[in-house]
Amino acid sequence: MNDAFKNLKERDWSETKAHSSWQIFKIMSEFVEGYEALNMIGPCISIFGSARTRPGHKYYELAVEIARRVAEEGFGIITGGGPGAMEAANKGAQLAGGRSVGINIVLPHEQYANPYIDRDKSLNFDYFFVRKVMFVKYAQGFIMMPGGFGTMDEFFEVATLIQTRKVMETPMILVGSKYWKGLLNWIQETMCDEEQNINPEDIGLLQIFDTAEEVVDYLREFYKTHRLRPNF
Repeated sequence: MNDAFKNLKERDWSETKAHSSWQIFKIMSEFVEGYEALNMIGPCISIFGSARTRPGHKYYELAVEIARRVAEEGFGIITGGGPGAMEAANKGAQLAGGRSVGINIVLPHEQYANPYIDRDKSLNFDYFFVRKVMFVKYAQGFIMMPGGFGTMDEFFEVATLIQTRKVMETPMILVGSKYWKGLLNWIQETMCDEEQNINPEDIGLLQIFDTAEEVVDYLREFYKTHRLRPNF
């Protein structure tokens, strides 16, 4: 190995190790801040979706209506705190006079705190994994609006946690059958039937609806036989 390259690698690795040790305290502080802010928040539903969904789009307006109806049932609304479907959900919560939580993250583009978050419930994170813990720990249901890579990341992480029973059985709702149909077909036909990488009953973890009324009716029915409690 070239000596100059070797020395450069060793120096960079040493600096990285020193930075990583101090980074632990930053991670801890984000967990503590989140736990303290949300510990007494009460039953909530986390709503995920694209930051690029604009006001007037059918999925934006549907997210507003779903969040409003869910908040009227007594649930708080948790979102990623940014624009698009997240903004729509926080807006719906405020229209109903419900709790409106925003779990924001610093990104180089797109992400900024929307104006519909309760002032005392707006949090900012640097780490995606800490932020996702907050989405899951304080939610008694998950609603997935159409979205991109970030929404898919949250979708599969939540599905995995429920499948593996790392969290309790929890409603997981996909909104927009046209949007989700292709993915669900692939999960059923390829992931489940052809490759047998999941069990048939895992498909039952997912519910798909197109209207706010269907979403609210499902949540009502689910919690007639299940107890509201923190996830872990």
